[in-house]
Amino acid sequence: MKKHLSLASLSLLAACGGTPPAPPPVAPAPAPTPTASAAPKPVNDDDFLYLEEVQGERALAFARAHDAVSEKVLGSDPGFAVLEERLRAIYSSKEKIPQPSFEHGMIRNFWTDGDHPRGLWRQTTPAEYRKKDPAWTTLLDIDALNKQEKESWVFHGAACLRPQKRRCLVKLSRGGGDAEVIREFDTDKKDWVKDGFTLPEAKHHVAWKDEDTLFVGTDFGPGSLTTAGYPRLSKEWKRGTPIGEAKTVFEVKESDVDGGCSREWDHGKVRDWCSRAIDFEHSEISLLEKGKLTKIDKPDDADLGTWNDELLLRLRSDWSAGGKSYKKGSLLDANLKAYLDGKRDLQAVFEPTATTSLASYAGTKSRLVVNVLSDVKNQVTSFERRNGKWVGTPLKEAIASISASPYDDDASDDMWLRVEDFNVPSSLELWSLATGKREAMKRNPAFYDATGVEVAQHFATSKDGTRVPYFEVGKKGRTGPAPTLISAYGGFEISQSAGYNATVGAAWLERGGTFVVANLRGGGEYGPAWHEAAMKRNRQNAYDDLAAVAEDLLKRNVTTTKQLGVRGGSNGGLLTSVMLTQRPALFGAVVSMVPLTDMRRYHKLLAGASWMGEYGDPDKPADWAFLSKFSPFQNIKPGQPYPPVLYTTSTKDDRVHPGHARKMVAKLEAMGYQPLYYENIEGGHGGSADIKQRAYVDALVYTFLRTRLGVQ
Repeated sequence: MKKHLSLASLSLLAACGGTPPAPPPVAPAPAPTPTASAAPKPVNDDDFLYLEEVQGERALAFARAHDAVSEKVLGSDPGFAVLEERLRAIYSSKEKIPQPSFEHGMIRNFWTDGDHPRGLWRQTTPAEYRKKDPAWTTLLDIDALNKQEKESWVFHGAACLRPQKRRCLVKLSRGGGDAEVIREFDTDKKDWVKDGFTLPEAKHHVAWKDEDTLFVGTDFGPGSLTTAGYPRLSKEWKRGTPIGEAKTVFEVKESDVDGGCSREWDHGKVRDWCSRAIDFEHSEISLLEKGKLTKIDKPDDADLGTWNDELLLRLRSDWSAGGKSYKKGSLLDANLKAYLDGKRDLQAVFEPTATTSLASYAGTKSRLVVNVLSDVKNQVTSFERRNGKWVGTPLKEAIASISASPYDDDASDDMWLRVEDFNVPSSLELWSLATGKREAMKRNPAFYDATGVEVAQHFATSKDGTRVPYFEVGKKGRTGPAPTLISAYGGFEISQSAGYNATVGAAWLERGGTFVVANLRGGGEYGPAWHEAAMKRNRQNAYDDLAAVAEDLLKRNVTTTKQLGVRGGSNGGLLTSVMLTQRPALFGAVVSMVPLTDMRRYHKLLAGASWMGEYGDPDKPADWAFLSKFSPFQNIKPGQPYPPVLYTTSTKDDRVHPGHARKMVAKLEAMGYQPLYYENIEGGHGGSADIKQRAYVDALVYTFLRTRLGVQ
């Protein structure tokens, strides 16, 4: 099964002299109102531009000074060290499920634990994997590699040549950023291929064509990258030849997000595809045959996939073809050859309703498996062809969160099932589509005490009357308000569904806190229309939805404003920063992680240009008119009742520029506020590069929330 989505959608999104500003004074808690020692001076936004120089001496001094303050304020709390050690033990557990991937007749897995914080790439036999303690063979030890090469590599996966999957292109990132080094690896020899394919650090698109040929998109020099910093050229590179001699086979516009080519092996067939990602929602797909490109006729906002001899389209807008009309959010199927010949005999495998949306789909040897969200709860159905029609058999499962992936999509009708809920640890099963039998394979231990923890779903009413769902997780039988943390995202058609979160359980739920996941517009919980309702000029709807959830929690006496916190990262960090500036009186604490904050300049910073389809173009007056109303950096004002706020980011984040968080903190301070700030030097957009760093950052975040919101 191949899904030819926008390549960008598979990825997320002048120095000044002088000394750095003094860090905020150390205090037991950030002041919720401006300091009274002196009136804030007039602020010029350009004064903070030096913080956009990622490795600038002054910017790094700013980060180090603020890190020292945050570490002293939060790290000196008596509960910090205990929580950090607890989280590290959870992340280091050797009892967690080793996530399987069937390749080359083996089960492969990437594994981290306390002894291997950067991880082991390893494999075992299918029979051995069924055992409680399988015997694994190490392919690549990242910790040992770092020691040997005196590097700080983070493993970003491996693309292995089908069908044997013996030769692999290993992706290594310095410190966890999106830029990667590519090296060829032989899994039989468990070693690097001598004089094999290698690429220096860059944001690449690389895929096998055959054993001696790659499709490569990388930084070939001036004109080879899009404005967003991704490859716009795809070349065929032959083994043993200089990359400068590689032949260009495909290119896209500089204003596009990116473009590239890849080969698929599907049910014994081989096809080459080239994709042009116009933005995150719009793409063009072409079939490459004998050097000729044939563009597939489809709506630009439809995602295209293939399975065996079939073409699959997931619609983002209503569409008419072959004399029939189809709803946005539908999954359509057609014979690929007939479609290429101009026929439009399409079948709807899935059609959405007011409360359902397509979460994902996957193909096995002879069937399609469709995963649907119904009021944000997963429902999985297996489809098979009977008399030329797709007929579905639903999977009976009461748990809210189910993910399904093929065991071997070419040769088997088995699926891996992962089942979990907020208070139910993950379990892994092997599901036979032919017999319906489910074999229990692995199960995570209970990483926190969920005794008495119950899950409920509620609906808030947003400002415009829209019904907004949210999950509430907390102790059963609460008689009064409790400290409550909202987590939300609301963007890029990404759904926030139920799931077991050991960090939240150990750091929050066990201590009597209530946890809420808000399903805001901008996400994909109810399909493309739910996403569109918070794009560009409609962006304010996502912020109104979050405010509505907060107000509903207050109305229902779940919590109070002093006990209510909100946490979000990336687009969710933008969301929480908007809450800080728009609705400060609603919250007792705000956490904004790897955030966007400066919507006036976001498109000029790293990958920011790739998100203009989501947010708008600030250089266009009509777009800046609505962006300026919510852009957090531009909307900081003196004298406001801002709650305590913590910003976190990573110097190595080469997706969302660390300057967003840095500048927000610096401007807040210039206005007289006392935010806390922590910048991890590694970690990329994920915020941490290994188990130790992750435990440390998470302990800082939850110590901040616990001490500000009153959790014991």
